[in-house]
Amino acid sequence: MELIEQYELDEFKALLTSKCLDVADFTFREIDTTDPKSDEICALQGCLTVIRTTNNKERQYIIGDGMAWVALFKKDLEEGAFG
Repeated sequence: MELIEQYELDEFKALLTSKCLDVADFTFREIDTTDPKSDEICALQGCLTVIRTTNNKERQYIIGDGMAWVALFKKDLEEGAFG
């Protein structure tokens, strides 16, 4: 199972397009932090770093079930965090 759902990727791409930004200018680095040793059934979780390659600006977001990382990315983008 993926930590980033397809609908989240679609929202991410639509957001960049609406801001006239090139989707190819942004890359992801994700880390799965779900505890594989846990005997409890718990949601997948992880950490996502979004990197703008033209200026090496990056931000990290908690990802997984119920996380609103795209909304947080939008806020950061609008506040100029990615240049």
